[in-house]
Amino acid sequence: MKIGLVGFAGSGKTTVFNTMTGLDAPVGYGGEVRLGTVRVPDERIDELSAIFKPKKTIYAEMSFCDVPGEHGSEKKGLSSRGLQQIREQEALCLVLRGFHNPAVEGSPAPEADLEAFHAECVLADLGIVERRLERARKENADAREITAFELMHTTLESERPLRLLSEHELDREMLKGYALLTHRPLLVALNRDEAEAAEPLPAPLEARIAELGAAGMSLSASVEADIAALDAADQPAFLEDLGLKEPALTRFIRTAYGLLDLISFFTVGEDEVRAWPVRRGSNAKTAAGRIHSDLERGFIRAEVIPYEVFMEHGSEAAVRDHGKLQVEGKEYVVADGDILHIRFNV
Repeated sequence: MKIGLVGFAGSGKTTVFNTMTGLDAPVGYGGEVRLGTVRVPDERIDELSAIFKPKKTIYAEMSFCDVPGEHGSEKKGLSSRGLQQIREQEALCLVLRGFHNPAVEGSPAPEADLEAFHAECVLADLGIVERRLERARKENADAREITAFELMHTTLESERPLRLLSEHELDREMLKGYALLTHRPLLVALNRDEAEAAEPLPAPLEARIAELGAAGMSLSASVEADIAALDAADQPAFLEDLGLKEPALTRFIRTAYGLLDLISFFTVGEDEVRAWPVRRGSNAKTAAGRIHSDLERGFIRAEVIPYEVFMEHGSEAAVRDHGKLQVEGKEYVVADGDILHIRFNV
């Protein structure tokens, strides 16, 4: 699960990356992608851990990649190397400069930066789609593939991202292997001055982000760096002074997790309480495979307790006594917060 941080030089994306991951990647570095792993905050894991008091508590994790380079630069465009680095990410986070930076010429122009990045992604995708469509027609490819690529071509020519196309309109299987940028889930993060840390996104920018089928949020990377440096006990008061309910980076990670359409199910016990990420809509057998391949191979059934049901009764034994334990087969669709116990035989 990789989220690629991209943006113009001076946008503060590396500061965001460092604050999230606790790393100290140099700003302005033009080399390879920097990778950092962060845990996904989840109060449910905290509650379950307090009840079971396990030897280990393991949160779901995500990888954030600081992708170097001046992505979206109107002068240079997206380089071939930069394009490849971006295409390798499962989702993208575009960090926009909304603060005054003496190292960058001119005033912040987040809306213009968003349009420049979007335009280059559309152009890059259009080149791929046009080439594949031309070959498909020459080779008399499957009519469904030609139809799909014609739809994508029309969509991109109208400067609309492919992520706006519904599952009904476009068979996503046709996109596998092409790594199209405008099909990637997109989070737009406006990096602002400290005085604006608690303010919502400007209405025009928020509206445009929605038009692009993306998610948006506001943060101040400099403030988040200060928060991250504080002891946990001192953070609430500092946040309150700024008018914030929680660190923006907590929202950032949670929003990025949702961008990938992920949910968490849990396994619990005295040894370990753990969150396991799976794609929304995954069945019980697939979820079992996330724990161990043997569980998927020898799957018999899943014993399921929704988190809310567990918390209502307080223990697995009480859930059983009240007849609330669900016994499900391999096709059961796992819900966010399900506590699973897999029965298997290999």
